[in-house]
Amino acid sequence: MTIAPDLTTASERAVVPETPAPATPMTRTYDLSVTTQGPLYPPSEIVDANGDFVVVGRVNRPGPDGATVSEWGSAVVSPDSPLPPLGTNLPYDVVRELDFADPTGPDAQVQLYTLPLPLPCNNYPMLFAPEQRPDAHDVRRPSYPLHGAPIPDLREEDGPKVREPITLGQWVKARGQLEVHVPAHRRGADFSFAFTGLIPDSLYTVMSLREHDLDPAGPTRPGPLGVPNAFISDSNGMAHYRATLPNPFPAPGTPGANRVINVVVLWMSYQQNYGGAIGHFGLGGDIHAQLKMRGPSFGEFTTGPAN
Repeated sequence: MTIAPDLTTASERAVVPETPAPATPMTRTYDLSVTTQGPLYPPSEIVDANGDFVVVGRVNRPGPDGATVSEWGSAVVSPDSPLPPLGTNLPYDVVRELDFADPTGPDAQVQLYTLPLPLPCNNYPMLFAPEQRPDAHDVRRPSYPLHGAPIPDLREEDGPKVREPITLGQWVKARGQLEVHVPAHRRGADFSFAFTGLIPDSLYTVMSLREHDLDPAGPTRPGPLGVPNAFISDSNGMAHYRATLPNPFPAPGTPGANRVINVVVLWMSYQQNYGGAIGHFGLGGDIHAQLKMRGPSFGEFTTGPAN
């Protein structure tokens, strides 16, 4: 039998495309940091009995050459601190530094309160629940102890679970770990959380922060990380939560892209979930950040649309 010769040249054979290697899944694990802070204004989503902000997070302080330096720390901050436009920072008026390393010390015993409405020292003009509460900016309410926030329609006989004052020492015991998994198809991402040290028997929610949510030129509305985004801590302060988001990490430069860059775990003082909104008043009025990443994250991931 005669075998026909191969008349293709080496260069012609070289241009035959190879089958691309299949994409591989990616998984990363992150430790969340305990906080009382969302954005830098208001400086905290928690105040004390005097109405001063209890800040665990980035504290704005004077820096060299008149600059403002924001470094992670803890302090009591005056609500009369100077308020700059959204996207800029000024040094906080620090009343005193905090030390809650000693669980029996005075700072650990500080009782925590919601922010009053309208929110003090706030430069974020966002309406968080435009369909449910379009008048949110017009509501006026005092500050309440976290355990005594006025839960709508509550009757004592219905058995409220959170009855004791919540202290700073209790608040900072929270720990959380997040696992992010992007499957090989890259059309979405799975977020899985494990928590310890939370306030027991409480309603929590998880929100996503996207890269344009704090854009001074046109901030987008922060949204839930999954819907429903609620979970309840058990009697020991332990909990788990998971969610899957479609295309949370579009490639930078993609038209209309708004990547998830952080996640925030919120203690809900009104013990309510708000569907597609993160809260009615936000930023310490009815939601209170307790765990988050310290800065923008997830840059190692890229996802795409379903089609």
